[in-house]
Amino acid sequence: MQELSFVFAGFVVGTVVGLTGVGGGSLMTPILVFFFGVKPYMAVGTDLLFAAFTKMGGTVALTRARLVPWRVVGQLSLGSIPAALATLYFLKQVGPAQAGVQSLMTHTLGAALLLTAAATLYKAVRGKRLPRSVAPQDEAAATRARHPLLPPLFGAIIGVLVTLTSVGAGAIGVSVLLILFPLLPLPRIVAADIAYAVPLTLVAGLGHASLGSVDWHLLALLLVGSLPGIALGARLVSRAPERLVRSLLSLLLAWAGTKLVFA
Repeated sequence: MQELSFVFAGFVVGTVVGLTGVGGGSLMTPILVFFFGVKPYMAVGTDLLFAAFTKMGGTVALTRARLVPWRVVGQLSLGSIPAALATLYFLKQVGPAQAGVQSLMTHTLGAALLLTAAATLYKAVRGKRLPRSVAPQDEAAATRARHPLLPPLFGAIIGVLVTLTSVGAGAIGVSVLLILFPLLPLPRIVAADIAYAVPLTLVAGLGHASLGSVDWHLLALLLVGSLPGIALGARLVSRAPERLVRSLLSLLLAWAGTKLVFA
């Protein structure tokens, strides 16, 4: 029965990721910790590979729809991948199962969830509506950042956060993209957020696997549910009631973040 619960949890989270670009680490890690009693370091490691394979499936669907702005993905990855490798080196030196590291992960995860909740709610309530498409002649301008150094810089910050907590590539990443690429339509913002998270979470997840922080059986069950879920979400991304979905999601993230910060 519990195995079916893992599959269902994967499906729900995968669908939310496909719809909003948010929910991989933000939802799955708290679900594993609170509802299934998984240790934080094991939840983070398992969730990173869960996010990598889930978002890989979403990236395939979004690529077929020609929504992924690969230039944007490359700019963010220039900062996020090296930062993830540096954070993994730190975890290897101190040991992810140490009590101090567990506490750091738990409280950083809680803070990241609260930040994610705030960013998600702001976009739902006050965020301006973006165009749903961009003309081919405006493509270059839409994928050019306000400053060329900003995407790698923000990518590095997200890389550290994601490697420590598995949270950050979703709502925080979407928020960064909205600031750096204001001319980019919302479906392409979501597509960029999902696509650039694939190499980041794969590198971070494999690094955690080398430290023994991945439950492979649990990962397989989550993926059975998440892959069809994200495919469904990616199909619905252009039609979903964005404000309602993000408002409900922000409340759930705030609840989880508060529990972790004051744990």
